[in-house]
Amino acid sequence: MEDMEMDGAFEPVAVELVAQGVIGKRVDEMESGFLMALDYMIQLAQKDADDERKSLLEVIKQTVLDHLTKKCPPHVQVVGLLCQTEKKESRHELLRRVAAGGGVFKNDKGLKCQIPGANLNDIANQADDLLESMESRDVIPDRKLLARLVIVREEARNMMGGGLLDERNDRGLTTLPEAEVNFLSKLVALKPGKALERMIRDVMNGKGEGADNIDQSKADSHSEQEHLTGVSGRGSVSGRKPRPVRPGMFLETVAKVLGGVYASNTSGITAQHLEWVHQTTLKILQDMAF
Repeated sequence: MEDMEMDGAFEPVAVELVAQGVIGKRVDEMESGFLMALDYMIQLAQKDADDERKSLLEVIKQTVLDHLTKKCPPHVQVVGLLCQTEKKESRHELLRRVAAGGGVFKNDKGLKCQIPGANLNDIANQADDLLESMESRDVIPDRKLLARLVIVREEARNMMGGGLLDERNDRGLTTLPEAEVNFLSKLVALKPGKALERMIRDVMNGKGEGADNIDQSKADSHSEQEHLTGVSGRGSVSGRKPRPVRPGMFLETVAKVLGGVYASNTSGITAQHLEWVHQTTLKILQDMAF
């Protein structure tokens, strides 16, 4: 850039053009650890307060992701687009266009892009698969992305119109997860309000029952585990500390319990309470996501 004596305002554009050309030719040859290395370099640049280097690396990373996305199936591409779309109305419009066969879509920034046609159920399942992969880890590396995936899954499911009892929304849970059930039991014992909302917000942000198991790998190496409390005060079935409450699995648990309440025709205060928890959690995740 210095040799070309380029105006600073045009540098980002020039970098992107160069990156597009180079990466476009070599994206198939990239090793699996390349993006991880980029993330590490971006973190180093951030620690060094080197904004120029950080900006350059982020352009390269985004260009790589864009090229990889184009090689993905349509529903995977759509999940990526939805995760980058901040406004709820725009995401819903994008989903409608996709369900109708694709076409030109104008995003939040006013830029037009060509979107593929895809099945809403495939989109929801793809987001759910990514969620399951992220939430199965002891430490969640990116809670903002996690929140976005939850929102994408829920909005795609809602647009299918089947409601809570729709079989397509069933993740196949035969036993409800211990940590989420414990937390939900605590919530339904309290009145809806600011205090309850604060409890949910803290857990969704990785505090309290939602805190990452940073020391879990160390604990796994020990042959003995301390006796831990399980569902409703009973001993843990596994005898091990349950995984932290995870946003995607928590909403899945609430929906499963709520669906059971509706199916048994025992709706009332409990159903209203669960609906409040469900909607409040979605609102909190929306705030976290964008």
